[in-house]
Amino acid sequence: MILVIDDDIAVRTSLQLLLQSEGYKVSGADAPAEALRIIKADAPELIILDLNFSISTTGEEGMTLLQAIRRADADVPVILITGWGSIALAVQGMKLGANDFINKPWDNGHLLQSVKTLLGLREKTVINRTRRQLDKEYNFQQIIGEDPKMLEILETIGRVAGTDASILIMGESGTGKELIAEAIHQNSLRRNKPFIKVNLGGISTSLFESEMFGHVRGAFTDARFDRAGRFELANKGTIFLDEIGDLDPGSQVKLLRVLQDRTYEVLGSSRTKNVDVRVVCATNKNLTGMANSGTFREDLLYRINLITVTLPALRERPKDIPLLVEFFINNLKQIYNRPELSVSKSAMKWLQQLPLPGNIRQLKNLVERSILVSKKNVLEIDDFRSQLELSPQKTGNSHWPGVGTITLEEMEVEMIKRAMAFHKNRVSKAAPALGLTRSALYRRLDKFEIPYDEAED
Repeated sequence: MILVIDDDIAVRTSLQLLLQSEGYKVSGADAPAEALRIIKADAPELIILDLNFSISTTGEEGMTLLQAIRRADADVPVILITGWGSIALAVQGMKLGANDFINKPWDNGHLLQSVKTLLGLREKTVINRTRRQLDKEYNFQQIIGEDPKMLEILETIGRVAGTDASILIMGESGTGKELIAEAIHQNSLRRNKPFIKVNLGGISTSLFESEMFGHVRGAFTDARFDRAGRFELANKGTIFLDEIGDLDPGSQVKLLRVLQDRTYEVLGSSRTKNVDVRVVCATNKNLTGMANSGTFREDLLYRINLITVTLPALRERPKDIPLLVEFFINNLKQIYNRPELSVSKSAMKWLQQLPLPGNIRQLKNLVERSILVSKKNVLEIDDFRSQLELSPQKTGNSHWPGVGTITLEEMEVEMIKRAMAFHKNRVSKAAPALGLTRSALYRRLDKFEIPYDEAED
């Protein structure tokens, strides 16, 4: 049973009729006391809660009732119904335990999607299964790993893939966030629809609207043709927003609107378009800390992280390193036509002891460089060590400056300068070594006024 709590009989009736038309059993309450009585007597599966029950619009009544609901039932999903003017209240409600918030006037499809998702998440329980058992049920063929932390993550994404829940993937650079996003799409009901990847760190502020929402001919200088934006391309499918922590405040507002209302306007056109898309985001930054410091919008954070998945660093799952190395070797055997390639046991143990700050990406590059340089079929420790020492990424603690001796920005500038010098000013080589896209590196070079010669690239 779904409980709708709203003092406005028109709103309450409208929601009840909508939900009943989809086959849900629905009850209504127009005041906190009645709502709590129904909750204690009937234990609803989901609650839709308005924030105000009187002329006052402070939302205090709704917040007080939300806290009482959480005391009565800590697990029941709660969707807040709010207007744009009370988005700050909705964010406060999310902190108090609400699961989602929907704007007034709501879109029926969006509201039903949220209801279906939250009920679906509640029905399924987590079962600790082996990798073989997970592979029988889900398509995880591109994800290598049997570490318990990874199995728990695969269990989670398999469980939520069939819903439309927004998912935030956290983790250091090189941990495989894009592969997880692709696995979510491949195991979803949208698997036969588009999967559109967007590197937000590589899109400048001036081009954000055109890239994401498209433009019509003549919308700006050099706009000679109509262009579809990423959201239009992803319609009915999944959009993967990588490096969302790099998004500037102005672009965050524009992104929030489309995630909030599932509508957008093409640049140069006043016509509003609707979009049906599943959103998966990723970042290596601490978005909660950024929200606390005011550099990332709280309402956007709550909109994108109904489910949060945090990927472990490779150093936290060393037993997976041999599996990854074997996977890379098997692929590279075919690419370089060297069918006898293998890694010695001693070299494999040595690789497991490396800190590998660049994670899976660094390990893959190390293995491939070693294969390219060495003419031997059996790779030994020295083959890998020689290539590791050439890497711009330092692996020992002795290479790190003492705490307080250098700022994070100064360290970033120094690493960029070293990578550019090592790769002879070639951005195409320095960017992946730093875990960046070329566009993102160009932006940092301009930001820090680091000279570079485009002709060298």
